[in-house]
Amino acid sequence: MPFDAPISAEIWNAKYRFQSDDLGDETVEATWARVATAIAAAEPTRVRRHWRSEFETALSDFKFLPAGRIIAGAGTGRAVTLFNCFVMGTIPDNLDGIFEHLREAALTMQQGGGVGMDFSTIRPAGAPVRGVGAQASGPLSFMDAWDAMCRTVMSAGQRRGAMMGCLRIDHPDIEQFVDAKRDPARLRNFNVSVLVTDAFMAALAADQDWPLQFGGQVYRTVRARELWARLMRATYDAAEPGVIFIDRVNAENNLAYCESIAATNPCGEQPLPPYGACLLGSINLSRLVTRPFDSDAGIDRRELERLTATAVRFLDNVIDVSRYPLREQEQEAKSKRRIGLGVTGLADALIFCNARYGGADGLALTETWLSAIRTAAYRASAQLAAEKGVFPAYDATILDRPTLASLDEETRALIREHGLRNGCLTTIAPTGTISLLAGNTSSGIEPVFAFSYQRRVRQADNSFVEEPVQDYALTVRRRLHGESPPPEHSFVSAQTLTPADHLAMQATAQRFIDSSISKTVNCPEDIPFEQFSDIYARAFDLGCKGCTTYRPNAVTGSILSVEKPMEAEAPPSLPHSLTARPEALIGSTYKIKWPESEHALYVTINDIEEHGVRRPFEIFINSKNMEHYAWTLALTRMISAVFRRGGDVSFVADELKAVFDPRGGSWLHGRYVPSLLAAIGDVIQRHLDSDTISAPAPSEPAPHAGMTRPRLCPKCSAGALIRTEGCDKCLECGYSKCS
Repeated sequence: MPFDAPISAEIWNAKYRFQSDDLGDETVEATWARVATAIAAAEPTRVRRHWRSEFETALSDFKFLPAGRIIAGAGTGRAVTLFNCFVMGTIPDNLDGIFEHLREAALTMQQGGGVGMDFSTIRPAGAPVRGVGAQASGPLSFMDAWDAMCRTVMSAGQRRGAMMGCLRIDHPDIEQFVDAKRDPARLRNFNVSVLVTDAFMAALAADQDWPLQFGGQVYRTVRARELWARLMRATYDAAEPGVIFIDRVNAENNLAYCESIAATNPCGEQPLPPYGACLLGSINLSRLVTRPFDSDAGIDRRELERLTATAVRFLDNVIDVSRYPLREQEQEAKSKRRIGLGVTGLADALIFCNARYGGADGLALTETWLSAIRTAAYRASAQLAAEKGVFPAYDATILDRPTLASLDEETRALIREHGLRNGCLTTIAPTGTISLLAGNTSSGIEPVFAFSYQRRVRQADNSFVEEPVQDYALTVRRRLHGESPPPEHSFVSAQTLTPADHLAMQATAQRFIDSSISKTVNCPEDIPFEQFSDIYARAFDLGCKGCTTYRPNAVTGSILSVEKPMEAEAPPSLPHSLTARPEALIGSTYKIKWPESEHALYVTINDIEEHGVRRPFEIFINSKNMEHYAWTLALTRMISAVFRRGGDVSFVADELKAVFDPRGGSWLHGRYVPSLLAAIGDVIQRHLDSDTISAPAPSEPAPHAGMTRPRLCPKCSAGALIRTEGCDKCLECGYSKCS
């Protein structure tokens, strides 16, 4: 089957195609066959061939999209987990326990799982540590240790892991937590969210004082409205923290009778108990619409229900065939058999049906489709329970939980008779990369970000060619109707929607989702703070379980700007050629005396001045110790090449500072430095922080008014990183932090 877009073929080849010396996927159909065969292995032998065929049919034409971990790992024999989401165990308030949990998080990320942690169990900074006569450093200091670990550990699939860090809104260190992401160099591998309680929201509404406490002791009291304003201002300035309405999460949890939740996975859609795990899959609504753009366009409910039932069985089987990083995670997963079935391509499906995202017609269709999926999923789980047995932690009182209480009586009767195979069934997860695989359809329940843009593709000779990238809905529109202007009512994008449109869609979807939703409320850069400041409170009032926002600014960088809803500008990228070297440059030389080396290293960084702005241009590393000659020469050439391209080069220092020497580091200037390379990174950081260096300026004029400096992709360095579904996604190479 041909791909709908060149970027889809590239994503498949780079991320999901299994390749080895003697085996491999020749086509995407071979990928589906591999995955279907692996997941059908959980079935009894007599029906295995049947379910392999059913799974393969569901996967074909990208109708059902398992999460990337499943597509890339199932049937390959690799020692990886097929689960995307984990929440680690409850962190104890002692040093041994804290670092044991750090080790567990590292093992989980190494196998490909993203992790979430609640740091509220760690005593606040300044609290006494009995027995050693010291004061506690507080949860943020340990989050820094997790962040350093995440920079070091490469997860399965050759990418760094993703993490969620949570802190309760009544923790004494909450103000420092709220402001932590204002520092663009701190907690870079974390998404952070505040656990907001119903009691706090009541205090906020009543303009009351709010106690900050730990272990039954009140440390101080603040005004609830002042703390909330501080949180919203930090979110306005730095796009974090998000909020999780933790009491609502627990009150509406199907499994509240046997678990308590205090954290979510990295993108927030999966609240989980300690050692909780969840696997993900999405029904691609955009592939199910018949007669797109006709007046009678729509999705056949029976086909949607049939596909949902197959997807539930598929995900239930994954629980039995997957590996698990930790024994506790396996026990938790198999005890409750939690799955996360959701949707993608919702915005494109609405466009096909001539409905407006966030409008009354779009909300009505969303309600119809998600209601059908929820009902079909619970019926399928009840039928699986009749065939294979209920999940071990099943209790009949689950029928009294809010989600099940809202089901129709026929479905409830089926559950009453047979029980359920799965404790939780629905969620809406980030689908950034798998949506690109499926012809660049819209992600999750997000609106279309840009209907078209130009993508720069590197060739074998390091030259670039530009290729157009279109949203799937626009591709189908032009296939059917040529270049005729699309209808303005339905062709709306993230740039044209209001925060109210985003919240209305999220709240409507949440009514039919038993877990939660990964969604970003994208806001324009110039939105007034007064208009922005009530977004989280409105999300709470509408019944959402959490909320995240994104507003481009000096801290977060900009997202891809567009002038018209239909045509996006090409993502800005790095200059094509390097700046020529002047005959003379001004620089500084720094001395590093590394304890293991007899001779010191001398690091020289030369700067160039352009249009009154001084920035680093080249670096040299010299030493009498010839042992380091080859790698220092290679390092200086690579870093100098990065410096000459201009822009924000602070990541060079960050990457070097994250390098750990397995033989151990050394103490320099009263501080532990994990490697000689990290020491060089420190030198570069000192130079960048010096008064002589100016903030980087754009390397070329903005393409049009309103374009601000882009965010660079950590994988391909293109200025094409956007924020959607609570996650970073690159429009150039398909990089996604979360999926």
